[in-house]
Amino acid sequence: MASRVFFIPLSKHSDDRERSDAGRRILTALLEKSGGIAPELPLKLHFGERGNRTYLAPEVYDGMIEVIESRGSKSFFTETSVLYGGERFKAEKHIALAQKHGFTRLPVVIADGDNGEAAVNVPVRNGRHFQTAAIGKVLADAEQVLVISHFKGHMLAGFGGAIKQLSMGFASKGGKMAMHLGVKPRIRAWKCRACGVCATRCNAGAIIKDKKYRIDRDKCIGCGACFSICPHHAVSVLTLAGIKNALFGNNVFRQKLVEYAMASHDGKRNIYITFAVNVTPGCDCEPRRMSACVPDIGVFGSFDPVALDCACYDKVKAAGKSFRGRAQLDYAEKIGLGSCDYELVEL
Repeated sequence: MASRVFFIPLSKHSDDRERSDAGRRILTALLEKSGGIAPELPLKLHFGERGNRTYLAPEVYDGMIEVIESRGSKSFFTETSVLYGGERFKAEKHIALAQKHGFTRLPVVIADGDNGEAAVNVPVRNGRHFQTAAIGKVLADAEQVLVISHFKGHMLAGFGGAIKQLSMGFASKGGKMAMHLGVKPRIRAWKCRACGVCATRCNAGAIIKDKKYRIDRDKCIGCGACFSICPHHAVSVLTLAGIKNALFGNNVFRQKLVEYAMASHDGKRNIYITFAVNVTPGCDCEPRRMSACVPDIGVFGSFDPVALDCACYDKVKAAGKSFRGRAQLDYAEKIGLGSCDYELVEL
């Protein structure tokens, strides 16, 4: 049976008001078909990297927030910390960046804690690469999440939509490390000051002190907490094997994305809305100005993240831009995340 995907077309150069109204209508339609709304519904989104100009503006979310509030539920903006440096690496600066970008209507919560250490190991059903996934605690604990995605290109994934938002967007730093590099960290003795901060954050007991600290690789679970917290940048996640996998193992990387998405989706009553506007070749994480590669298309919504991504992918392709990474949708269907067979219902 085909999964239903609601769709509202937008003008080729839509503005934030038009996008907000479409988001409101899509969410209303989905809630009419759902089993109700949770008392607290987190909005999982992307605050945009500093220097980026094409992430979804905060005004786009107004219509959806009004729908949530009209039903008596509370909400907050949430994102997880990133693996690379910059202002989204630690919670304090991440929140400050979100507020600078205008995300002030709701509280901002970083789902994996101050340094990316707050994670829950969630089972992965039918996984080839993972048995569990390290998901940001706030998102793992949520009964229901409104997952809002911006459809665009991505260097490694090929494209980013609901699946990427569910996977990389829900993952803690350790989860991002597992998907990107698949390696365990090491402590560089020449940079270690023997302060012991890393050991206080290791729940696996893998950090051992000799003259300086080192990591017992047999005990290490690759959570990334030591990497996140070290004040002297002595912990490294870079290895030749990891870099090679990140640069050339695209198919494996995409399968890992799908498996993390499965962990974030399974057992939840999540609602998925994707905006195919400002469809850029690169991700919102890229700190640079980009131009759209196709005109604005519209807003999509579904309870099936795979069907949703398929519908967006097909519409963008029909508009003239064919992204790489289509195989991730087939793998997602294979492991039971959702269906590539969809019915597009225009509102």
